Amino acid sequence: MSTPTALPPAVPPSGPAGKTTDLEIKDAQLIFEAGWRSLEEEFGRDNLRFPKEIILLGGAPGAGKGTNTAFITNTRGLTCPPIVISALLDSSDARALKNAGNMVGDREVVRLLLRELLRPEYRDGAILDGFPRTKVQVECLKLLVDRMHALRREFYQTPLSIHFRQPTIHIMVLFVDEKESIARQLRRGQETRLHNEEVMRSAVGALLEDRPTDHDENLARRRYRVFKEQTWEALQSLKEIFHYHFINAQGPIAEVERNILHELEYQSTLELDSRTVDRLRGVPVASVIIVHARQDLVRRLDAYELEHSALFAQVTLFIEKKMIPIVLRHAISGVAHINTEDAVLDDPLALAMLIDVFSERGYHAAVDIHKIEIPEKFDLATGHIKCRTKKVYRIQIRFQGSEIRRG
Repeated sequence: MSTPTALPPAVPPSGPAGKTTDLEIKDAQLIFEAGWRSLEEEFGRDNLRFPKEIILLGGAPGAGKGTNTAFITNTRGLTCPPIVISALLDSSDARALKNAGNMVGDREVVRLLLRELLRPEYRDGAILDGFPRTKVQVECLKLLVDRMHALRREFYQTPLSIHFRQPTIHIMVLFVDEKESIARQLRRGQETRLHNEEVMRSAVGALLEDRPTDHDENLARRRYRVFKEQTWEALQSLKEIFHYHFINAQGPIAEVERNILHELEYQSTLELDSRTVDRLRGVPVASVIIVHARQDLVRRLDAYELEHSALFAQVTLFIEKKMIPIVLRHAISGVAHINTEDAVLDDPLALAMLIDVFSERGYHAAVDIHKIEIPEKFDLATGHIKCRTKKVYRIQIRFQGSEIRRG
C-alpha cells in the first residue's frame, strides 16, 4: 500500500461542466438518426438487439483503462472482449489525428459503434473503451438508450421480449492527476520501445502500438488537457442520468481493483426487470442479512438459555459428548460428517440450536434430514406391509483444517 505522502489522492478536475449547445444537440440528432435508419434498413427493427449492460469506460491518459479492462470484464461476468473505439477507427486519417493527440469525427465513431453493438457476442454486456468523448457523442448515447427502452416497450408482451431486456448503463471513469498521467504515458512509451526492439531483434512476440504522444512530454500534456476539457465534461454530463462510478486510479493495481469492486457492487433493483424484482422481493439479499448476523446470533443463544433452558442443555450435552469427539478426529481435514438418530433433534428448535452453537464456536454446520421407511409388520391376509419412518439426521461440520508440514 502506498503512503499519503508518496501518493496524493486523485482529485477530479474542478469547475462546472459546460452546457451542451443547441447546435451540438442538433448535430447529434442528425448523426444518430442517419445511423439508426441504416441499421433498421439493413437488419430490421426486431433484430436491433443491443447489449443488456453497457459499461462506458473512460479515463485520463495513463489511468489504466487497458490494464483494468480484463478485471472489470471478469467482475461483471462478461466473456466478450471490450469494444475499443480507437481500434474501430483504423483509417490512415484517423490514425494521424490520434497520433497528434486529437480525436476523429463523431459521425464515424457513432456509425461504427452502433453496428458493433449488434454483434451477438455482446448481447449480455459490453465494455466501451473510449466512448463517449464529446458532447455530441453524449447526446447520441442518450438517444441510443432512449431507443433501447422504446424497443423494450414495443416487444415487452411478445415472444421476442427476452431479446429486449431492460438496459443497464454504467459510466466508469478512471482518474489520475496530470503529473501522474504524463509520467505514465512517458513510461509506457519507454517500455513499448524496448519491447518492440526486442521483438524485432529476436523475431519472437508481437509489436505493440507505439504512440508518438508517449514519447513527447508536450504531446502527453496536451492529451491530458484534451481529456479534461472535452472528455471529462462529456462524462460528467451523464452523472445524473446513468450509474456513475468515479475510480481513483492513482494507486497500485491492487488498490485500484478494490476501488472498482466497491463501485460495482451488485444492485438488483437497478438491473432486473421490475416484474422480476417484485417476484424476488421476499428473498433478502445476502449482504443485508449479514450486517447484524453476529448480534442476532448472540440474541438467539441468550434466548435459548433464558427461555428454553432444558432443551438447550440437552442440545449442548449432545454436541459435547457425541459430536465433538468425531469432529476432533477430523481436525486435519476440517470436514466431519455425522449421522445420528438421536431423539433430541426431533424438536425443530433443537436443530436451530445446534446450528447456532456451532456457528458461535466458529464452525459451519448444515443438517439434512433423511427419512427411511422400515418394515415393521406384514399382514398375510391382505399382503399389506406396515412401516415406520426412521429419521436420520445427516450433519456436516466444516471448519478451518490443520496443515501438516512434511519433510
